[in-house]
Amino acid sequence: MEYRELYEIWRRELSDSKLQVLPKGFYLELTQYVRRILSNMRMLDESTEKAKLLEREWKNVQKMVKELLNSRFSKLLAGIFYRKPLDEEALTEEERKIYSKIDSLKGIIDGFIKDILEGRCEIEEKLKERKYILIRFVKDVPAIVGSDMKTYGPFKPEDLATLPVENARILIKQGAAVEVEAR
Repeated sequence: MEYRELYEIWRRELSDSKLQVLPKGFYLELTQYVRRILSNMRMLDESTEKAKLLEREWKNVQKMVKELLNSRFSKLLAGIFYRKPLDEEALTEEERKIYSKIDSLKGIIDGFIKDILEGRCEIEEKLKERKYILIRFVKDVPAIVGSDMKTYGPFKPEDLATLPVENARILIKQGAAVEVEAR
């Protein structure tokens, strides 16, 4: 990629309200172009005219890349959140992955809005979920490394321990322990 190509892509994207098709491998080529500029800047004496021109090019490239990506992601977000038509064929492979993640986040947001409108607040309930629970052992259990990376045990029958929920649930399911209910 060269400056002129980036400039044309930037100009097209900013002058149209629709997502523009990018050349195949665009982000890889853009990354290589940026690396080349940075590498050249490190090798040049800053006081030379060539270094000053390269510095000006770098500032322009930074501006264009930021504006280009902000424009593309604004269009992508508008497509997701406001259900505006979005030409998915204009998305690069990298953008498709981001689109998928943002779209699933939109589902979570929609669910939250629905819960609020139905008088529930699932997120609040999830935040209250316990991360550790108290269990009583009914069998001998060797030392284990918990999901929090701490070592617990070994345990004998009737021992009590507060373990990460994930580990406690497994031990309960295996019949090695029972949950102690809080009173």
